[in-house]
Amino acid sequence: MLDISVAYNRYKFLGYEFLTWLWFLIQEDPGEIRKADPELLSLDIGNRLVLENRIGESAEVITIKGDDAGLEEGILALKKGAVVTEMNLLYKSGDYEWRFTLKGDGLTMASLRTPDTGKVETKEDLEGAVLEKIYLREKAVNLTDSLFGQFIRLRISREWDKIMVSSIRQWIHSND
Repeated sequence: MLDISVAYNRYKFLGYEFLTWLWFLIQEDPGEIRKADPELLSLDIGNRLVLENRIGESAEVITIKGDDAGLEEGILALKKGAVVTEMNLLYKSGDYEWRFTLKGDGLTMASLRTPDTGKVETKEDLEGAVLEKIYLREKAVNLTDSLFGQFIRLRISREWDKIMVSSIRQWIHSND
């Protein structure tokens, strides 16, 4: 059995590949994302994207911040061999909007902002508000789980090497 720290370091590349694949889908094939949530209106890169490029023993970290920040610097970093380590996402489904950050090394979710819940005016409303907040959090987690499931199924298939890797490379190099 693998030691947890060994497994963590050995397989964290999957989270980085997942985030790169997700960025590719967001820009090139948003219809594929809808398989994870039929009610999805949009999934966009939010106001923060972090990439890391390891060169020997050192690491170069590229952080792109801002609501209107361009992603050209991120594409340039991908061309140089960087991987996406964090991605802030803006998720819209139905009449609701979520913001959260996915971290690739452990596929963890951070800074989850759910849609507002109804006002709590009485003590009886409190239970409903708590349940609604739980539901709204689960919706973001379920989207992430579904997308990661899609990614893993693709990643272990022959289609990954035959089609997807070259499609992602083409996407990276077509953004000049």
